Amino acid sequence: MIRYLARRIGHGILMLFGVSILLFLLFQAAPGDFLSEVRLNSQISPETVAQLRTQYGLDQPLPVRYWQWVKSSARGEFGYSFAYNTPASTLLWPRARNTLLLSVPALMISWLIAVPLGVLVAGWKGRWADRLFSGGTSTLLALPDVLIALLALLIALKTGMFPVGGMTSVGAQSQGPWAWLLDLGWHMVLPVSALVVGSLTMILRHVRTSVGEVLESSYMRAAEGHGLPRYRLLFRYALPAAANPLISLFGLSVALLLSVSLLIEVVMSWPGIGPLLLEAILARDLFVVIGAVILATVFLIGGNLLADLLLYALDPRIRRQA
Repeated sequence: MIRYLARRIGHGILMLFGVSILLFLLFQAAPGDFLSEVRLNSQISPETVAQLRTQYGLDQPLPVRYWQWVKSSARGEFGYSFAYNTPASTLLWPRARNTLLLSVPALMISWLIAVPLGVLVAGWKGRWADRLFSGGTSTLLALPDVLIALLALLIALKTGMFPVGGMTSVGAQSQGPWAWLLDLGWHMVLPVSALVVGSLTMILRHVRTSVGEVLESSYMRAAEGHGLPRYRLLFRYALPAAANPLISLFGLSVALLLSVSLLIEVVMSWPGIGPLLLEAILARDLFVVIGAVILATVFLIGGNLLADLLLYALDPRIRRQA
């Protein structure tokens, strides 16, 4: 297991290096840099701009800048933010915590809903409930994520029940820890709900398809012919047999949830990685953009690593291959 885990971690480290190199190349190919707009200010002399380029290391070759960033990342700084005049890590870590505060509950709720509902619908194949499910999920798949976030905002504005924007209300911390936690949870309701709606449909359809394929197999038909109860057949035998592709999907759903989360954070003003990444891209704040993408990649690798460990623990064939 240690060798298997070490190999997976090694693949993840190689992916991080590949993503970072690609980001540096893309920023190098893009026209302009952080100081492009500074040059347009007539009150700032060209000598001052040249001094700033030297201070920020923008006058150095690309390999030198990349190596400096690697050394900075090894110290946990992820480079230096030009716009905020501070190490990028001081901006990224709090935002990453806020993003996980939305993504982790949404991931758990999505799977807790999708697995039992998808298994039940797979057992209703060809019935009216199955057709209703297919039509409903197809409709939800056609909805853009930004529209889901805007509909959540509309519900908040029309009902007045949910807060819009931010993580907590003004002065919530002064009311005590329990009041602060309650206020934080109330602010999370709409963003988490939008995330669940945005990711639930894909997971539901995969669960239904995987369990449906197992139910069509000969050994499941034989088990059904022996008179096993329907719910026992679905959850005791069909679901474990369909577990491998669903566990692999779990790792991929982390990437899907992160992509939806970044968009919903921007629309609903949640102080996560999404708004920070958008601001950094507009300001061409190189190291903040790279640090935010690297953190998102780390979350993706972590989800895939967890899925690999679950497969290793549950499937003896993978243990023999490893």
